[in-house]
Amino acid sequence: MTSVVLYEKKGAVGLITLNRPERRNAITQPLLTELFNIVEAADADTEVGALVLTGQGSSFCSGIDLDCLATDNIVNPRGDGKDMVDVFQACATPIIGAVSGYAITGGFELALNCDFLVADETACFMDTHARIGIHPGWGMTQLLQQAVGRKRALQISLTCEKITAKKAFDWGLVNEVLSEETLLARALELAQSITSVNREMMQTVKGFIERQNAVHVNEGLSQEKAAFKTFAAKVLKS
Repeated sequence: MTSVVLYEKKGAVGLITLNRPERRNAITQPLLTELFNIVEAADADTEVGALVLTGQGSSFCSGIDLDCLATDNIVNPRGDGKDMVDVFQACATPIIGAVSGYAITGGFELALNCDFLVADETACFMDTHARIGIHPGWGMTQLLQQAVGRKRALQISLTCEKITAKKAFDWGLVNEVLSEETLLARALELAQSITSVNREMMQTVKGFIERQNAVHVNEGLSQEKAAFKTFAAKVLKS
């Protein structure tokens, strides 16, 4: 059986690839379980200094697989109480998101949980929580406004409009826009650069940068998470 998340070590860089291309890498309980396990194992690997997260095929991640919403436990996929935000926040190893194609709703949240993003010209970001009536639960309400500012976050989330790669760059959501052919190579190059610095000091600097808005954001994340759990419980009962 083919794994729905692939992992490959390229020297000191770990490459994580979502591997459900036939479903545009839509999120299921098995995908989250494998992703969380890989992130934690890579973070514990002293040979790995940086991670790149990308998607197989034409999309980065199209969000929650709606066919599995009423059956899969996406709130607590491993049964240990940890969700996407918990796992990614606990990861001291920097994670670069390499976005090609769609990053929609839950897939957009997955991208936002990376430390920073690079994208190719086909990249397209959308937050459709309000359109489809699914409660955000992996940081959208807090991490998006941290990335682009309150007013732009409101425009993205309330209109549910597509954000092109160019606009994502102009608004500070992604750091670089590249061609499809060079995206992964550039992401790996950036990750390799990170692995070449002093690891202890790099993680110290990363920690201080993240503390800037930590108190406010973490409070908002906790409230979003609690409301998402309530929403998910209602879906499972219906």
